[in-house]
Amino acid sequence: MKRNYYYLVAGLQDITLDIHKLSLSRSEFIDELKNELHPDDYAKAEILVYRIDNDNLVNLLAKNDKEFLSGGVFSREEMEESIKEPSGILPGYMVRFIDAVKNDEEIISGMSKENQLTALFYGFTQNLPDGFLKDWFRFNRDINNILTALVCRKYDIPYDNQIIGADETSEAIRKSPARDFGLSAEISIMDDLMNIAKNDDVQEKEKAIDQLRWNYLDDVTFFEYFTIDKVLAFLLKIEMVERWLSIDKEHGNDLFMDLLQELKSSYKLPESFTEK
Repeated sequence: MKRNYYYLVAGLQDITLDIHKLSLSRSEFIDELKNELHPDDYAKAEILVYRIDNDNLVNLLAKNDKEFLSGGVFSREEMEESIKEPSGILPGYMVRFIDAVKNDEEIISGMSKENQLTALFYGFTQNLPDGFLKDWFRFNRDINNILTALVCRKYDIPYDNQIIGADETSEAIRKSPARDFGLSAEISIMDDLMNIAKNDDVQEKEKAIDQLRWNYLDDVTFFEYFTIDKVLAFLLKIEMVERWLSIDKEHGNDLFMDLLQELKSSYKLPESFTEK
C-alpha cells in the first residue's frame, strides 16, 4: 500500500510549465521532503536526482576540474572517498563504473564513458521495485534514444553506440530501417517525437519535449491524489520549471551543440553538415 501525504500534497503550488515564479525552489522542496516523507519514500526522491551525482562522478574520475554540481545526493567528499576506497554509500551501479574506470575497462565497447554510466544507471532503474520510477526512467530513455537516432539519421551519423539499453525497444531503434523504427504501436507519442525532431528551433524543440514529459506525469498520477507518486511528479515538474526560468536563447542553442559535439567526438560528420 502506498502512503498518503494529505497535508503535503494539499499545500503544493499549482504550477504549469510556463509559470513565471515558484513559491519554493527544487532544493527547498527536497529539504521539505526530507522532513515530511517516510524514509523509504524519501529514498525514491533521491533516485530522481542521481543524474546530478552521475555528472559529478564522471567529472571527478576524469579530473577535468569542472565545477562540482550542487543538489545531488552525495557530497564531493563522500564521492572522493568512495573513489579511493568503496564505502558502501554509493549505489552499486556507481561502484561498478568506478571499478571499470580504475581498471581501464569498457563496460560497453565503443561507448563514451558518460554513456556507459548512463547505461548502468538505466539498468539500475529498470530493476527498481517502484513502478512509478521504473516507468518514468524507461519513458525518458526511450524519448532520448528516439530523438538521438532521428538527429543522427538526419545527418547520416552512425548511432549504434549512442543508444542506451538492450531491450527490444532499444534494439529496434538501433536496427530498424523503418521511419518510426517499427514502434508506433508501442510508443504512443512517436508521431510527436518525429515532428519535434523536424523543428530547427532548439528551444521550441526542448519545450515540446518537456511538455510531453509533463503530460506523461499528469496522466500517470491522475488518480494518485495524495500518494508518493504525486509528490515525485511534482519534484520532476519543479525541476523542469526551474530549467525554463533560467534558460535563454543562447543556452538553448548550446544544448544542441553539446549533443553534436558528443557525436562528433565519435564520428566524422558529413561536410555538408559542418558547413551549415
